[in-house]
Amino acid sequence: MRVTHVITRLIVGGAQENTVSTVFGLRGKPDVQVDLISGPATGPEGSLVSQFGSHPELLKIVPELVRPVYPLKDIPALRALTRIFRETKPDIVHTHSGKAGVLGRLAARRAGVPVIVHTIHGPSFGAFQGALPNLIFRSAERYAARATTHFISVANAMTEQYLAAGIGQPEQYTRVFSGFDIAPFSGARNDLALRQQLGLAADDFVVGKIARLFELKGHDDLFAIAPELVQQCPRMKFLFVGDGKWRQKFEFQARSVGLEKHFIFTGLVPPREVPKYVGIMDALVHLSRREGLPRALPQAMAAGKPVVAYDCDGAREVCLENETGFLVSPGDEKALSNRLLQLANDNALRIRLGATGRTLVTEYFPVERMVDHIHELYRKLLSRERPS
Repeated sequence: MRVTHVITRLIVGGAQENTVSTVFGLRGKPDVQVDLISGPATGPEGSLVSQFGSHPELLKIVPELVRPVYPLKDIPALRALTRIFRETKPDIVHTHSGKAGVLGRLAARRAGVPVIVHTIHGPSFGAFQGALPNLIFRSAERYAARATTHFISVANAMTEQYLAAGIGQPEQYTRVFSGFDIAPFSGARNDLALRQQLGLAADDFVVGKIARLFELKGHDDLFAIAPELVQQCPRMKFLFVGDGKWRQKFEFQARSVGLEKHFIFTGLVPPREVPKYVGIMDALVHLSRREGLPRALPQAMAAGKPVVAYDCDGAREVCLENETGFLVSPGDEKALSNRLLQLANDNALRIRLGATGRTLVTEYFPVERMVDHIHELYRKLLSRERPS
């Protein structure tokens, strides 16, 4: 089978890492020819394009495929994708992300591609944005659904939200957790030399956050509770792994509350180096208001770290209350503060939660499991289109 994946841009991010892992994993299947189409990867978040350095034939960049809604680019992008699909004749087109998800599916239908799959990595509509954008994105998703053979959801929460919005039918959805290479995280250690390099003491309680420095990721909530937390636990430090457009804003916030020594910014970190930073964390927080199922949660759990997460989207499918961590209602700063202090003061609790999380992730999140699940789904979908 010939499979072409399409994504809007290959920046450093969960959806992009998932897609790259899937492409390289499928490359190892004897019955699969696979490639990836992407728009240009630009921005402070970093790029994953370099991962294709040894296999440039697997990646094609379509310059017109840009993230913003821009008809002068979108129409040429649709034409370009349609032309590529007609020339290469893939059996399956598998799309990811908002813009590529819509344009890629419409182009695949125009080109007569037999099977069209779309992965929902996160919601394109919801309470995080206004009524008009929600109307536009829901309408676009409903329209693209007509060209969709099957949906893959990284969390059941995504399936529920899309079905509630009138997108597709229940039998069109399959949950496939976003797998990753677990070994680097399970082998991560508390590197005291790295702590010292970052200005962290051996006995500091390090609260980690892995996310782009941008809106809707919840960094502001940590700044709001940080003064009280540090007052009650002076050894508490906050480690922000990642970069983004709001870095200067967050650095200013740290200074404005007089806690610049308690907030550490790593800057842009390549995915392969993330495990070493997870290793020096004592707990991880994930406070995003918009995320399918954040990979940072299972990655931290693979390293045996307890997690605290806002109860948004798919977080509750891995952050199990008082089993692998704690769920907090979005914006409940008091509960968030209490949970972090509880973890800081109870080493036995951290060990228990971390051990349970490691077991869960080892069972459900190996990248090989994800690729096998997707490969089997492809075979089933193709067999329906080509009955023997």
